[in-house]
Amino acid sequence: MANAVRLAYQQGQTDYSMEPFVRVDQAGKPVGMIQDGDSVVFCCRRGEREVELTEAFTESEFPHFDRSNLTGVYFVILTLYHEKFKDLPVAFAPVNLADTLGELVSRENRSQMRCSESEKFAHVTFFLNGGNNRAFPGEMDVRIPSPKGQSYETIPELSLPRVTEEVIQGIQKGYDLIITNFANGDVIGHTSSREAKIQCAAAVDVHLGRVVEAAMAENYVIAITADHGNLEEMVTAEGAAHVAHTANPVPFLLIDPQTRFRAQVIDGSLSDIAPTILGVLDIPVPESMTGTTLAPGHEFGPGRKMLLIILDGWGIGREDSTNPIYLAETPVWDRLVALYPPSRLQASGEAVGLKAGKTGNSEAGHMNIGAGRVVLQDDVRLDQAMKDGSFYTNEVILKSIRRARENGTSLHLIGLLTEKSSHGSMDYPLAILQMAKDQGLERVFVHIIFDGRSTEPGSAPDLLEKMEIRMREIGIGEIVSGIGRGIALDRDGNYGRIEKTYRSLVQGIGHPYPDVSIK
Repeated sequence: MANAVRLAYQQGQTDYSMEPFVRVDQAGKPVGMIQDGDSVVFCCRRGEREVELTEAFTESEFPHFDRSNLTGVYFVILTLYHEKFKDLPVAFAPVNLADTLGELVSRENRSQMRCSESEKFAHVTFFLNGGNNRAFPGEMDVRIPSPKGQSYETIPELSLPRVTEEVIQGIQKGYDLIITNFANGDVIGHTSSREAKIQCAAAVDVHLGRVVEAAMAENYVIAITADHGNLEEMVTAEGAAHVAHTANPVPFLLIDPQTRFRAQVIDGSLSDIAPTILGVLDIPVPESMTGTTLAPGHEFGPGRKMLLIILDGWGIGREDSTNPIYLAETPVWDRLVALYPPSRLQASGEAVGLKAGKTGNSEAGHMNIGAGRVVLQDDVRLDQAMKDGSFYTNEVILKSIRRARENGTSLHLIGLLTEKSSHGSMDYPLAILQMAKDQGLERVFVHIIFDGRSTEPGSAPDLLEKMEIRMREIGIGEIVSGIGRGIALDRDGNYGRIEKTYRSLVQGIGHPYPDVSIK
């Protein structure tokens, strides 16, 4: 497969959008496809990107495309991707978060609105609510579709104009709490286009100005922050395009139009935002929220309303030519920063429940913002399980292995080809391969999802070869298919991508390898 991927690069394909590969035998027949009665472990861990493919394999009523008759597949998800999957076998079930910001606001019979485009909709709902996908009483969720059919770098404004209009309407309707996510900084920050990143920052600035102006006119207290860094770094230390999240702190601005005394904000972390908002809304902070207010001593007065604007991926970077935010025309941002000096919030590593030194991400960011406390992320929980050995004794995973062995069927592992992503790691399928070996299972097939976000461009062949070496050392398993993350882990309701993934996994439809061009 490594050779097949190198050839695909020459034809202009990228890891993120890689069309499906399927392994074939000498007769040209696909090898290792998922069949009825097989066990499958989806070795990804985050949530919103894993939902659609899981639906295709597990939902009895699935209207998006015709599927094979696979009623007997035992489908295990590594973590709970969505509340709708609570009855599936979940290897590492979540700890339920109570007393989140949204729950507390609802409990006080206060109204709230969440608004973003679809790229980040799960973040202002599912993740902000502590893994709860149901809106709380009094919560209105507004999802604006992200653009489809175009490369995002050609439309750096994305659907922000419509998001802005909806937020302004929410302000005029008088919701007590409005939370919105401007997705642009993260989505465009993941591209390699210098021009798109600069245009993105300028577009965010324009619409930020519109929303802030509308909120101030209605006497809203306004907080502006980010969930993690990304856009603020243009190039890597080696001079290549920087396309990943950063470990930089993020800004926190607080605007109170009712008083001539500016709110003095202090440094902290994302978990301090919820207690600050509760203070504005005059709602008691529960003991479970260990964060503290970022505006100590400021009197907001009774009956206040709150707007939280999350500029996704808008970190604090250097003020030089490596920072698209600095290079862009951002008069609104410049004026706000001058009038309301921001503090710095930690948004990565242990400050948001990730491993020390690890870059932040949208899921960790929004969970910490909503929880008002540091929430251990799945990567930490799973890494702890790997270190203390409890991963290898996980009963849900062991059941999938024993089931395949006892029924004479196969085990399939769907995993992300990366060493460091918030969606997963090569370590998980490799660990399960060792478990399968120890249990005496013989037929195990690995289905690769190429990353293209947390990995360097063009790194997939080397990672494949590295993984295959590890698999040979374990002595079990075959890599039999591969497809890009942008197709397999769609989160925008594009079920055409999911159909392409499903058919490659189940029917062996894709580019066959090896073929004459790579022998």
